[in-house]
Amino acid sequence: MNAPFKTDAPPEWTLADLYAGRDDPRIETDLAAAKAANDELASLEGLFLQARTEPERLGRLIDRGVRLYEQATNGLWSVGAYAGMAASVARDDPAWSKFEADQRARSAAIAADSLFFALELNRLEDAEIAAALDAYPPVVRWTPWLRRVRLSRPHELSPDLEHFIVDRSPAAANWVRLYDETLAKLQAKVGDETLTLPETLNRLSDADVTRRKAAADGLAAALAERASTQALALNTLAFEKQVEDRWRRFSDPAQSRHLANEVDADAVNALEAAVVEAYPRLSHRYYALKARIMGVDALDYWDRNAPLDAATPRTYGWDEAQAVVLDSFETLAPRFADAARTFFTQPWIDARPRAGKQSGAYAHPVTADRHPYVFMNFMGERRDVLTLAHELGHAVHQTLCAPLGTLLADTPLTLAETASIFGEGLVFDRLLAEATPDDRRKLLAGKIEDGLNTVVRQIAFHRFERRFHEARLEGELSPEQIGGLWLEVMGESLGPAVKLNPGYEHYWAYVSHFCHAPFYVYAYAFGDLLVRGLMEKRREDPEAFVPLYEALLAAGGTKTYVEALKPFGLNPREKAFWAAGCSQLERLVDEFEALV
Repeated sequence: MNAPFKTDAPPEWTLADLYAGRDDPRIETDLAAAKAANDELASLEGLFLQARTEPERLGRLIDRGVRLYEQATNGLWSVGAYAGMAASVARDDPAWSKFEADQRARSAAIAADSLFFALELNRLEDAEIAAALDAYPPVVRWTPWLRRVRLSRPHELSPDLEHFIVDRSPAAANWVRLYDETLAKLQAKVGDETLTLPETLNRLSDADVTRRKAAADGLAAALAERASTQALALNTLAFEKQVEDRWRRFSDPAQSRHLANEVDADAVNALEAAVVEAYPRLSHRYYALKARIMGVDALDYWDRNAPLDAATPRTYGWDEAQAVVLDSFETLAPRFADAARTFFTQPWIDARPRAGKQSGAYAHPVTADRHPYVFMNFMGERRDVLTLAHELGHAVHQTLCAPLGTLLADTPLTLAETASIFGEGLVFDRLLAEATPDDRRKLLAGKIEDGLNTVVRQIAFHRFERRFHEARLEGELSPEQIGGLWLEVMGESLGPAVKLNPGYEHYWAYVSHFCHAPFYVYAYAFGDLLVRGLMEKRREDPEAFVPLYEALLAAGGTKTYVEALKPFGLNPREKAFWAAGCSQLERLVDEFEALV
C-alpha cells in the first residue's frame, strides 16, 4: 500500500492500474480476450432453444453462456471505463475524445455478436427456465441476472434490428460527446475573470452578492451562446429515443428507465406526487424564510444557494475533508471507513479542478475484478466535503458487492444511490454535532438546501424532462421553447419567493443528465428519501442496523428495491413512504425556523 497523500492539495488520479496510455498493449490484449469470449459465446447460438426440452443441458448451457458473457463484459468495460475516465479530465484534447469514440465503436462491434444471447433466452418460456434452474443448481446464482434480462422480453426486436441499434449506437453517442465538449470548453466572462463551468457554478455560492450576480450573468450569457448546440443535441437524442421507444412498444418515455432501475412506474409516480404535494411545505416555505433573513421580499435566483450572511463561509483543506469523511464513516462501522480509506492511500481519486476537466462528480466501478475510481471537483466548500462523502459511499458500495462478479454487482440506479446519500448523511451529522449555535443555523440551511436540490430540484428536472419529451412528439423545440418549459417547471418548484430573472431560461443547457441518461434524475430523489427512511431505522437501533445495511450493499443488484428494503420494514411502493421522507425534510425546516 502506498503512503497517504502528504499534500493538502486535491489529488489527481493515476489510471495506470488500468492502462498506461492510449498505446498500452494491454488494451489490445483485453479487447482480444473479450472478443474470444464473445466468439465462444456466439458459437452457442441456437443451442439454447434446441435444449428447451432438456432441463439439465439447458441449465449447463445457460451457466456457460453467462460466464462467457461476463468475461467479455469485463474486457469491454475495462477499456471503456479507461477511455471515458481519461477523456473526462481532458475534454479539451481531441485525441482523447477520438480515442473514447473509437473504443466505444470497437466495443459495440464486438458486443453485437452476442446480442442473440438475451434474445434467445427470452424466447424460452418461464417454465423452461425454472426447470433448468431445478435440474442444474449451479445456474441458480444467475437468477437475478436472468430476471433483469427477462424484464425486456416484451420490448425486444428482431435480431437484425437489435444488431442495427447496437451498430449505430456509437454515432448516437457523438451527440452526447458534443454536449459534453461544449460544456467542457465553456468559459464564462465574470467581471475581469474567465471561469470554467465548475468554477462559475461554485461562484453562485459566494458570500458576496455582487460576485454571485456577476457569475449568474456570465453563465447565462455563455449558455445563451451555446443554447442552439445544446438544443440540437437534446432534440436529436429525444427524437431517436421516440423512434426506438415506438418500435419497442414503450408506452411512456420513462418506461425504459424504470425497467433498467427495476422499479414500478407506480412507485415513481407516487414519489413524484408526494414531492410535488410537499412543495409549499418545503421549498416555497424555506425560500420565503431565507428571503426574510436576507431582508428581501424575494430571492434572486443567484441567491438560492447563497450563504445566510456575508461572512466568509467555512472552507476545508483536502486533508481535513478526508479526516471528516473517514471519521464519519467510522461511526457507522470500521469496515466502511477502512474501505473508503484505501481510496486516499492509493491514487484513485481525481479531485483537482482544472481546464478541460468536465464538471460534476462520479464513482466509476469499472468491473468487479478492478477497483473503482472517484471523480470530483474539490474547491474546499462544505458542499464539496459532502460530495466527497457521496462519491466514496458509491465506491464503498461498489467494493462491498464486487465479490458477486460484474453482472450481479451491477446495481439499479435507485439502490445505487443508497450508500452515497447515506455517506453524506453521516458527514452532516458529524458536522452538526460539532457546530456552534450560529454554525448550526448555517449547517441546517445548507442541509435543507442540499435536500431541496436533491429531492425538489431533481423531481422538477424529472417533470421538465417529461414535458420536453411530450412536446418533442409534436416536433423540434427551439431553445426559447425549451427555456419556456424550464421556467414553468422550475418556477412551480421554487415558489413565489424566488425570482427567475432574465438569463435563467438558459440554465437547462448545463444539466448533462438530460443528455447522458434521460429520466435518470428521479433516482436522486428516490435515493434521498429512501435513505431518510434507513437513517431513521439506524437511529431506532444502531447495533441491529449495521449488519442489515451491510447485507443490502453487499447484495449489489441481486435484489429488487422491494426485496432489499423488506428486512428494514420499509415499503417504497406506498405514497406514505415517500411522504414520510418529505416530512423528515420538513422537520429540518421547522428546526431552522425555530433558530431564526
